[in-house]
Amino acid sequence: MKRQATTSVFTLLLIGLLTACTISYKFTGTSIDYTQTKSISLDKFPIRSNYVWSPMESMFYNSLSDAFAQKTKLKVLKRGGDLQLAGEIVEYSQTNKSVSSDGYAAQVQLKITVNVRFVNNTKHDDDFEQRFSATAEYDSKRQLAEVQEQLVQEMINDIVDQIFNATVANW
Repeated sequence: MKRQATTSVFTLLLIGLLTACTISYKFTGTSIDYTQTKSISLDKFPIRSNYVWSPMESMFYNSLSDAFAQKTKLKVLKRGGDLQLAGEIVEYSQTNKSVSSDGYAAQVQLKITVNVRFVNNTKHDDDFEQRFSATAEYDSKRQLAEVQEQLVQEMINDIVDQIFNATVANW
């Protein structure tokens, strides 16, 4: 009887301890203090490279604004945000990556580089200007027009992830 009472008391204490203590993890991927930072403003990123594919500007802006709208609770504004992102697409190029045995290019590499200016109006120590790049390769037997949209979107997604991590995912 004494053993059963001790087991019952121990079980009640254990249940009480487990219900009183909670552990909370957040996996949002951001380090934003939403009490101070409520919005982000995104400028258009004009193309300033020698080689231009015009849909790239709107593809980049849409992907960037979607990332912040979907992955954070920040309000995305045209101007005046607590966080501000501006810049330009400074490089869009293609180069021969490898040569086949017949002396012709076997792989072509596309590259996008974006210059970003980030201002954190709640903590100016986080401000920076930095370039972010991504590359993608395709078989030279294919025409650029066949693969361009898909590869550009892949590179934009990579650059947007880099920008997101550098601005609000300061781990």
